[in-house]
Amino acid sequence: MSQHAKDLFLSAVLDRSVISRSGREVGRLFDVAMSPGDPLPVVHHVLVKQGGRVLRVAYSDIAMFNDVIVSLHGEPENLPDLPEAPNEVLMRRDILDRQIVDVDGARVVRVNDLKLATAAGGLCLSAVDVGFRGILRRLGYLKAWDFLGGVLHRQLAPKEIDWLLVQPLDSNLTQLTLTVTRDKLSDMHPADLANILAQLPHGSVSSVLNSIDVEAAGEAMGEMEPEDSSRLLSQMESAHAADVLEEMPPDEAADVLAELPDEKAQELLAQMDPEDAEKVQELLEHEDDSAGGLMNNEFLFVTPEATAEDALTQVRLLGAEMDSIYYMYVLDRDEQLLGVVSLKRILLSRGDEAIAGIMTRNPKTVHVDDPLEDVLELVVQYKFAAVPVLEDDGKMAGIVTADDIMEHFMPFALRWKQYKATRNF
Repeated sequence: MSQHAKDLFLSAVLDRSVISRSGREVGRLFDVAMSPGDPLPVVHHVLVKQGGRVLRVAYSDIAMFNDVIVSLHGEPENLPDLPEAPNEVLMRRDILDRQIVDVDGARVVRVNDLKLATAAGGLCLSAVDVGFRGILRRLGYLKAWDFLGGVLHRQLAPKEIDWLLVQPLDSNLTQLTLTVTRDKLSDMHPADLANILAQLPHGSVSSVLNSIDVEAAGEAMGEMEPEDSSRLLSQMESAHAADVLEEMPPDEAADVLAELPDEKAQELLAQMDPEDAEKVQELLEHEDDSAGGLMNNEFLFVTPEATAEDALTQVRLLGAEMDSIYYMYVLDRDEQLLGVVSLKRILLSRGDEAIAGIMTRNPKTVHVDDPLEDVLELVVQYKFAAVPVLEDDGKMAGIVTADDIMEHFMPFALRWKQYKATRNF
């Protein structure tokens, strides 16, 4: 039996009896403290509970440390009792049962056990167990489960995350929530990131949002229910929240702000870019169950004199800022809607062909105050990807996309369909 186990799980030593050199029981091992190491944190001392007293014993004063026995080099009265460090990080108190953002799985998982390994004469924290094996190990059922798995030829695979891939979200480690490769969060699919944000505990969301770029945060919030997004925004600094809102399509930003108290919503609007704030404020003035309440007032338009090449140039210049591009709308100098032309039709036309010659005249429209049922009827009957919305004076105010109207009436079915379609790209 080795004095110090080569690989050891924390659950194997927690609450184990600690004996002195003479064989006398000193107490129970209550926790393990770690200090920074290169590259992994190392065990600095252990906490031994003696009735109502806690004794801190340096790891160098431990003779044997494995899943069978924990013993000291000497007697406890002859060993120095270490003082409590100001920012002492304890494996049981601060890491065990905490949550980790699993970027690859797009979910939040729990730390069920900690894996320790010997390195350079010491003991370091090498990995966290986030699988079912960790739970069984802590309950004392792992050996029985492995035996049964061997009989049935169905072994339970370990699920461990290397500590090198784990980073603290908060600088205050005594309130530890962890994330795997935080820099990957900004590169995740918005739906996956939204799923993670929705699972995080209340106190750690602001740290996650501060660690990713505002564009990624805005896209993720667009995938969430407005009430959930508003909850996240309320935990952020106002300036940062305003930056995130600027990255969202105006209609989605308006939906989120509508869930906030008026005073808070106006505070965020005041800190947004004036042009973005004006678009959002305009949408907030419409009833939720009207075409104006669901429309997006960002859309691409051209004049009838423009050519197909002019239209494509417009797409290249402004398309990246648009939530979706299905059609280009043809407006006169008074912003009256003259026609609509699909992006496909533009791409298939000669570059010098005038938009007036390829557009569809007198397109179907709705009024800003029309009920959403009217929009749905047009989308279903004509299979439109988007429906233009007009003001009282006939000026074009925005568009309602098929995605948004279908999501309004069939949220779960459409969301799943959209998610699958997006994942194909």
